[in-house]
Amino acid sequence: MKIQAAHSERNQVASDDLVHLVDPFIGTEPEDLPPRTGIAATWFWPKPYIGNTHPGACLPFGMVSVMPYSGGYPTGYGRYGKSLEGHPPRFMQELQVSGFTHFQQTGVGAIRKYYNYCRVTPFSEECGGLSSVGMLFPITNEEAMPGFYTCVIQPHGIRAEITVTQRGAIHRYTFPKSNGSGLAIDFSHGGINIEDGRTIPLRAEYALQGNHGAEACVTMEGLPIRMSLEVSGFDANTAVGSLWENGDVLSGEKEKAYEYMRESTYVPFGVSFCGPTEEGQVVELKVAFSFRSRRKAYENRLSAAQEFSVAKRNAKKSWEKGLRRIQIQGGTQAQQRTFYTALYHSLIKPSEAHNESPFWPWDGPFYFDFSTLWDMYKTQLPLVLTLFPEQGAEIVNAMLTVVEMEGNFPIGYRLARGYDRFSHQASALGHVVIADAFHRRLPGIDWERAVTLMTKDLGRAYGEAFFQEGIVHPLTHTLDLAYGCFCTALIAREVGDTAASGQMLEYATQWKNAFDQSGVLRESTYYEGSRYNYSFRLLHDMASRIKLAGGDASFVKILDTFFGYDAAAVQQPGVFPCREEMVKGESLGRFEGLNNEPDMESPYAYIYAGRHDRACEVIRAGLTQCYGDTPGGMVGNDDSGGMSSWYVWSALGIFPVAGQDVFLLGSPLFDRAKIQFGRSCSLVIEAVGGGDGRQYVQAVSLNGVQHQRPYLCWEEMASGGILSFEMTSTPTIWTQERPPSHS
Repeated sequence: MKIQAAHSERNQVASDDLVHLVDPFIGTEPEDLPPRTGIAATWFWPKPYIGNTHPGACLPFGMVSVMPYSGGYPTGYGRYGKSLEGHPPRFMQELQVSGFTHFQQTGVGAIRKYYNYCRVTPFSEECGGLSSVGMLFPITNEEAMPGFYTCVIQPHGIRAEITVTQRGAIHRYTFPKSNGSGLAIDFSHGGINIEDGRTIPLRAEYALQGNHGAEACVTMEGLPIRMSLEVSGFDANTAVGSLWENGDVLSGEKEKAYEYMRESTYVPFGVSFCGPTEEGQVVELKVAFSFRSRRKAYENRLSAAQEFSVAKRNAKKSWEKGLRRIQIQGGTQAQQRTFYTALYHSLIKPSEAHNESPFWPWDGPFYFDFSTLWDMYKTQLPLVLTLFPEQGAEIVNAMLTVVEMEGNFPIGYRLARGYDRFSHQASALGHVVIADAFHRRLPGIDWERAVTLMTKDLGRAYGEAFFQEGIVHPLTHTLDLAYGCFCTALIAREVGDTAASGQMLEYATQWKNAFDQSGVLRESTYYEGSRYNYSFRLLHDMASRIKLAGGDASFVKILDTFFGYDAAAVQQPGVFPCREEMVKGESLGRFEGLNNEPDMESPYAYIYAGRHDRACEVIRAGLTQCYGDTPGGMVGNDDSGGMSSWYVWSALGIFPVAGQDVFLLGSPLFDRAKIQFGRSCSLVIEAVGGGDGRQYVQAVSLNGVQHQRPYLCWEEMASGGILSFEMTSTPTIWTQERPPSHS
């Protein structure tokens, strides 16, 4: 539900009903946080400052999501058009929608595949009937909670309520009195209202099943999507089901097919169900999907909850169970809402569709929508693998199957055929995810299989030049591939392949070739950032990295400049900023301030140089000034939960070094947090003497024993117990110990 920000006394315990601490509207509007102060005011935002989230109904890692469709960028929800930088441009003053669509991205940017299939439009004869399909209507009374969305469509006065099932959704519409109310299902719909943003079906078959049901198979982005639906609530004696095309009923026709549709021959098509309604009459639509067969779509519909209230309750239970993996105490109500909404956004992707893969014929785990893997691998997937080990193992096994089928680890993986896999963004990210699974000892993974596929993948694409020349441009790929070699070496050693491990470790040292004598990366082309934004990655050999920069003091000095210590405040770009405006900001070589992910881990680099106090300052500035509990409570694209999961980890006071058995200790925001790892193990994190202004760590103990290391390993985490931080308002030199480096 839309909740206004409100700070209160620090709460001792988060609500027993954690679902009600989630506001799905956070991130749907441009940033509206208070002006930043201190170092946070010096950070530069190169990307649009909006979360690009949506408030639609979905399950944790759900296959299907449903939301009101305006055509907005990039989810299909909202009032804003495409933006790659600056303040998002508004393309409508007040939110208007043309119906409710299924399957969405979350938090992404220009991802090229935008889904929004099977649009459902309720209508009445008095407001245009079937001819109103595709028209925009204002909505009021929006509310949302995990697994549920509702609004009122004007001027019809039709209340829409939507919830989701494992493979589909249930729509409930409450109609006014009308001689001709109805539901129009547009099977042809896909994409969003931007240039090159629409999806045109390649082919389609659809058919009525009496006056209350229909089925369809529509090929979108190269994949046949099968649908089975049933309508209830109209009087059986007066209800009429019809096929329609381009707004006109196809009288007498019960089934229809299209072949090789394209932009010039496209016409919208679908089915409609109509009948007279009395004031307050409820009509429901049950819809289910399959990527395998129409029969399976039908079975998916029948096996799901048949009552709206039951489906809604089941969705809430699923979210409550997922959110309860972390229980917090302390903080303000606004901070608790921000935290649990961030956790909610972190658990939406990837989408689970076991036994439904359209890319191979056998059953087994299948996940799609690793749409921004170059962001997800740092924080979001480590969180999923930590909290949900069984799902984590399924994700890794699904990724390994993708490699076997396609020949390489895709960098972005969506519900689409083809080789549009974003290989220019990064390399070897799957290797990092698999290494995280390895360090967590996730069950049911064949590590021999993993090493074989990881090794083969490293030599493809940019890997050939990396192995031959020791360096490849863009230079970020040199870092990626060196790190991928390191991750592969660890697992190879575990399975007893010392030859492969030794060779991979040798290649892993080639990260050094990407840096110059100034201690930062050499000039190259960089994706959504400059060489500075990529210079402070948490590499596997940070000791050598710091030495290369001239030692601790020199490294800290470079970091201080990067984070804007003693720098003037920066003015952020406006709507449609000119190139000169962007170049001026980019030339600062400044931290992107949690507006984008390339440097999201860099605050923790201070820890490797013995300046935990500096890390605490930057982390707290980010937590308290770059996140909030309003619709504008995010300062950049959430990117499939990448930015939300940064908040979750950092607010807890621990941060994963992706691909390594290292969890850095930061500056916990809450008085107490209990983290459940899977079904049995849990770790309690306490911040004694915490609160506003008390961001520095004075001492740490683990199960009552003084702990001097600024990190934990997985065994310490998973063994459970109490990790206690003693907080203070004064900068401290808590520890001079460093996280491990693999020289």
